[in-house]
Amino acid sequence: MNSNAWWRSAVVYQVYPRSFADASGDGIGDLPGIADRLPAIAELGVDAIWLSPYYPSPQHDAGYDVADYTDVDPRLGSLADVDRILTGAHALGMRVLVDLVPNHSSWDHPWFRAALASAPGSPERARYLFRDGKGPGGDEPPNNWQSVFGGPAWERVTEADGTPGQWYLHLFDRSQPDLDWTDPEVVAFFDDVLRFWLDRGVDGFRVDVANAMAKAPGLPDVAPTAGTDRSGSSPMWEQPEVHDIIRHWRTITDSYPGQRILTGEAWVFPVERLAAWVRPDEMHQAFNFPFLEAPFEATELRRVVQRSLDAFGSVDAPSTWVLSNHDVVRHASRLVMDPLPIGGLRRDHAAVTDPARGVRVARAATAVMLALPGSAYLFQGEELGLPEVFDIPDALRQDPTFARSGGEHLGRDGCRVPIPWTADAPAFGFNATGESWLPQPASWAAFARDAQRGVAGSTLEFYRAALATRRAEGLGGAALEWTDAAPAGVLGFRVGAVRVWANTTADAVPLPEGDVLLASGPLQGEALPAETTVWIRG
Repeated sequence: MNSNAWWRSAVVYQVYPRSFADASGDGIGDLPGIADRLPAIAELGVDAIWLSPYYPSPQHDAGYDVADYTDVDPRLGSLADVDRILTGAHALGMRVLVDLVPNHSSWDHPWFRAALASAPGSPERARYLFRDGKGPGGDEPPNNWQSVFGGPAWERVTEADGTPGQWYLHLFDRSQPDLDWTDPEVVAFFDDVLRFWLDRGVDGFRVDVANAMAKAPGLPDVAPTAGTDRSGSSPMWEQPEVHDIIRHWRTITDSYPGQRILTGEAWVFPVERLAAWVRPDEMHQAFNFPFLEAPFEATELRRVVQRSLDAFGSVDAPSTWVLSNHDVVRHASRLVMDPLPIGGLRRDHAAVTDPARGVRVARAATAVMLALPGSAYLFQGEELGLPEVFDIPDALRQDPTFARSGGEHLGRDGCRVPIPWTADAPAFGFNATGESWLPQPASWAAFARDAQRGVAGSTLEFYRAALATRRAEGLGGAALEWTDAAPAGVLGFRVGAVRVWANTTADAVPLPEGDVLLASGPLQGEALPAETTVWIRG
């Protein structure tokens, strides 16, 4: 394997189109808005961007319910806008990854509409997982599987003659019917989708729910002790046939020039199991969610990092570190919540009462992540220190998790609020009209990009400095060595020529000797303050 491949040490910036920049002014972010802001992303110092879905969709799950895999939702732009982003990003030295959503389609997809109009047993229904129900009249679901978003994972259809009919599987929202990957037509269709975007010039794909495409033969009930936690014990997840699909896709990406890649979203635990997704003939990367879920605590961080390096190293793959994305509570809030909101935000989670501490801990955790060898992903807005938004009115929440859980789970809207660009502009510069599909807190004026750009000590300038130093020192491709000389509660390691100390405690500790290259927060003379990370040469 090419040890110098770009993706082994790349820092990738996730763009969530609906919430990044809105050129049209309708309150929904769009592709022209992204194209206009590409220089700002490049200025940050990342190697690539990942675009979350922009495909035609009824938007029941923010675009992850895809109605057409080879076009653009007209509310977000056009294929010409995709070309503009590709051309612009490449000219600025950044690669572009796009989302691939292969586990399910939208119920508005022509295939699913044809399935509803066709009879049980038809080729049209064979593309999805339709099954007869159990019990008298087939009134009970085919098995006991539960949706990730809450409630049963089955929905019954009404047949063309008006009678109650079969049930279809949806591991997520009922508007997202699962595809049947044992059907050759499904396999061939996604081959064409991959080639469509690769031919257009994308540099790879982030594969949504990469551990779920294959289901256990016969769709057996989930055992009472297995749950639906994606731990490998459920017939819904991690079936061996998934790896055959990925290996086939790898042959397609490898047939194109320029090191095109596959990045897997696979909530697989423990990390030793996750390593199976990045064997040499499978995915290039897989998000390290065990790291994302770790608290900012020295002993636990060391344990997770070492297990990750061992596991991924055993298959000659880099670890792909991540702290925030569009599915989790932003780490500027999550890391100071007790308990950590793993599995999403619930009604009983209290809002963070000390947001300044949240930013401090987030910056310290980011300084750890960006010092680690391997690749790293950033989520738009984290470079501004954005916290989770807790107080979205129930009537405005759009995540299907909220409705399907009866409001118990607040869902993911709080990390998806449109980001602020200009402190004193309508919608904080998200657009020129002041419209916003989710409400922006008034406090976000202080987080706006223009309020931080060029300001010493700001979170934006901290990210820029960290990324520049990471690149200059070659940290992404260096080896890590632990040090036991650090005080209790301090995570200490060396990467290349750089020593890293992360003080995870509530008290200051002596600062190690050497030249400070980067600090996540202000230093106190010869002391390393609480919840602060420092990079030192010497």
